[in-house]
Amino acid sequence: MEYKINIPDEINIQGLFGNYDANIRSVEKFTGTEMNLRDGELTIKGRDPELAARIMARLIEAVALEPELDSQRLNYLIEMEAGGVEYDEKQTAKDIVCYTHTGRPLRPKTQAQKEYVDNIRKTSMVFGIGPAGTGKTYLACAMAINAYKNKEIERIILTRPAVEAGERLGFLPGDMQEKVDPYLRPLYDALYDVLGVDAAGKLREKGAIEVVPLAYMRGRTLDNAFIILDEAQNTTREQMKMFLTRMGFNSKVVVTGDITQVDLPSGTMSGLKEAQKILKNVEGIKFNYFTEVDVVRHELVKRIIKAYEAFDNKNKVRSSNASKGHKISGR
Repeated sequence: MEYKINIPDEINIQGLFGNYDANIRSVEKFTGTEMNLRDGELTIKGRDPELAARIMARLIEAVALEPELDSQRLNYLIEMEAGGVEYDEKQTAKDIVCYTHTGRPLRPKTQAQKEYVDNIRKTSMVFGIGPAGTGKTYLACAMAINAYKNKEIERIILTRPAVEAGERLGFLPGDMQEKVDPYLRPLYDALYDVLGVDAAGKLREKGAIEVVPLAYMRGRTLDNAFIILDEAQNTTREQMKMFLTRMGFNSKVVVTGDITQVDLPSGTMSGLKEAQKILKNVEGIKFNYFTEVDVVRHELVKRIIKAYEAFDNKNKVRSSNASKGHKISGR
């Protein structure tokens, strides 16, 4: 069986096929097929030519929107089509969250990111849960900056638990800012990338942006603010409840975290894990979940996450089997 696809004249063949036909080779490897282009017609033969044809049709649509396909975007589109997931890239490509200080448009790059951004726009409290590199914190910061520029809120507050210091920061050298800066660096990085170092610094000086450890949030009520809690998997149940109840009028809260990367002492319940159970049916709260498919860092990061997941799942099966065997032998 073979499939044939006509490639429209306006499509950039170099952008579609990639350098040295790398994009086509990736599709061929994934689907077990061979492809040949002649006079604008692509012939596909092999193990699963139908899937390859669907993937190529999706890639042609993508190149019509943006003439170049990087490896991350290519792999994402392949996985979406292979998984039968509907994905309207036109809508995603049109959704510009904001422009960075260099003028680069910042858009969601995956379906999960698009849904996350939409929920932040429409909902007062949003949880973004998933592995590192999926854009949870970066997009939340971009949305906060956009809300500030549009005068929807008066200030942005970014916070995270300083677990490495046990939230007992008094013994560290320097003033408060010098003590906490190392733990808050990822939040600064997102601000600097979108706003630029100088603009971000000026907004911090005038109090429009606060970057503080979670321990300093107690006792505050935050009106007219966009509040982001990062690394929320490292909050205790008490810290999570304390943070969520800081929300004031005309405020928006975004909570981000990765429940597979909890750094709390053994036996301590993660506030984020518990919040999923307690708040899942509360009106006005949305939960967004990301997977390794949504990783927008280097392709190797995605492979590392998959390898760890496979390893953990294998250990769970072993532990379960060992437990069953022990019960049987004890009869």
